[in-house]
Amino acid sequence: MSGGDNLDFEIRPNPAPVAAAERDALLVNPGFGRIFTDHMATVRYADGKGWYDARVEARAPISVDPASAVLHYAQEIFEGLKAYKMADGGVAMFRPDANAARFAQSAQRMAMPQLSEGTFLQSLREMIRIDQEWIPQSEEGSLYLRPFAYASEVFLGVRPALEYLYLVIASPVGAYFSGGVKPVSVWVSPDFTRAAPGGTGAAKCGGNYAAGLSAQAEAIENGCDQVVYLDAVQRKYVDELGGMNVVFVLDDGSLATPPLTGTILPGITRDSVLKLAQRAGRKVAERPVSIDEWRDGAASGRIREAFACGTAAVITPIGVVKSPDFEFTVADGGPGSVTMGLRKELVDIQRGRAADPFSWVHRVL
Repeated sequence: MSGGDNLDFEIRPNPAPVAAAERDALLVNPGFGRIFTDHMATVRYADGKGWYDARVEARAPISVDPASAVLHYAQEIFEGLKAYKMADGGVAMFRPDANAARFAQSAQRMAMPQLSEGTFLQSLREMIRIDQEWIPQSEEGSLYLRPFAYASEVFLGVRPALEYLYLVIASPVGAYFSGGVKPVSVWVSPDFTRAAPGGTGAAKCGGNYAAGLSAQAEAIENGCDQVVYLDAVQRKYVDELGGMNVVFVLDDGSLATPPLTGTILPGITRDSVLKLAQRAGRKVAERPVSIDEWRDGAASGRIREAFACGTAAVITPIGVVKSPDFEFTVADGGPGSVTMGLRKELVDIQRGRAADPFSWVHRVL
């Protein structure tokens, strides 16, 4: 299950890329995850051989046998990160080494072979270089990179597969929420939980998201943008949102966020926000926060702000919290100054408009 040696990628440019005029028209309003670039990166794995056949080639459908193990036993993991146009015209990624480490951790949890950090990072760099013209120029625009791997062995048996396929695809994106940066409403699910202790909550695997679709649908039916989960044991402590971590801003300016105990995803944006807050002198507590504390704190003013954070949406303020039993507004329901200040600081670092005190930005071009 070791990462193995770093691989060099064979580059096979797409012989029929999207015409420049058509590409530019698509980039005017790319949305999120709707359009894709001309290429994909692939690496294969076989038991006893390791990772091999690394290449960048024209993006195309994948041939999948009906007996491929992933279709039956869900051995699959993925990551998500962005490439940004920098203030000086260059292109960079934000903390891709952290994505590489989390990808390896997810692989270990799902009994899959780990890809070396070097090969992971090189696959991203090659994709950015060959598809750099697909990066939007807009303020909220970026190139979303989706590395993923799945069990490709043709075999029906409950055991770790012996063959895997790793790929990277890329999608030019705008703002995650169609309305831009504004407070969202969240639904506290009364029936669904995201993950239990000992489960796969800390792994970035597709099954976690599939299991949350019913809860997300319930949130939308109740007029909310996202679902927020409570812990699976006591059903009282906030875990995370459907696809993002959650952070609370208290009246003394400190931050509180649920701890990484294995049931929530160790978000890279979450970690970045906490480090920036600590650097600014704010106290940060990774501790359980009950839904009662959130509700009562919003009423008393103890909890001044709350926000969701993740790669796709960066930092998004939470304005309203609903459940079948209650509904409350966080402060005045608008974006808080601490939330928006942290968002600006983070985005400015990502795009090269501010100093990078933690060496998070990885230049590619």
